[in-house]
Amino acid sequence: MEITLLGTGDAVGTPHVGCDCTQCTYAKEHGVERLRTSILITHEGRTILIDTSPDLRRQLLHTGSPKIDAVIWTHGHYDHFMGFGEFYRVQKIPPVYAAPPVMAYCSEIYGFLIHQKYEVPAYTPFTLFGIEFTLVEVTHPDVYTCGVIFSDGKVRVGYTSDTNEHLPEKTRQFLTGLDLLLIDGLFPSSFKKVAKHLNYEEAIIMADDLKVKEFRVVHMSHYLPFHLPHQGYDGERFVL
Repeated sequence: MEITLLGTGDAVGTPHVGCDCTQCTYAKEHGVERLRTSILITHEGRTILIDTSPDLRRQLLHTGSPKIDAVIWTHGHYDHFMGFGEFYRVQKIPPVYAAPPVMAYCSEIYGFLIHQKYEVPAYTPFTLFGIEFTLVEVTHPDVYTCGVIFSDGKVRVGYTSDTNEHLPEKTRQFLTGLDLLLIDGLFPSSFKKVAKHLNYEEAIIMADDLKVKEFRVVHMSHYLPFHLPHQGYDGERFVL
């Protein structure tokens, strides 16, 4: 199983349009970006996309234009699903999987384009191309949001790009002891108690509390400098 971080940025990405802060200046001078957060999973010749960011066209071009066999949506925020329209006239529209509240909202926007949609309640495992997925509820007020746990039977990986520290206990159990965790860390540690997200320090603490073997911070804003320990970066790949 191979996992590629297609993007590691927040809703506006880095560099931020019109911004000349230290991080945005560094990004422009060095030709690096944080596109909006999503991940690509490759297994046995099939590809699964978790979240369809507004940067999807560029992300797929950067990874060799893979054909996407399935999409999983975590929640109905612009930066996590609005890129689905990039499939139009590009490939056969892939089937979409999401928790019922997420599907209800997102399919109102893309009902004209979705031909196969599958509602999967949280904590109910389903299998795609030899990988077992489970949607788990996280806390991202005020939108119903899920993280995703997936396993090929050898390793377990978790993805929760939008959450605060108040996770349901059942979700914590699913996240404990993972081989790899991709976790929200929107702001520097100086931003305290952000209602909808973790800051960088909180992400580090949570990963330690969950006793995961390896983790990367994703969904980062332009306030975060580059090259902090445990940060994910666009294009980073894990072969597990």
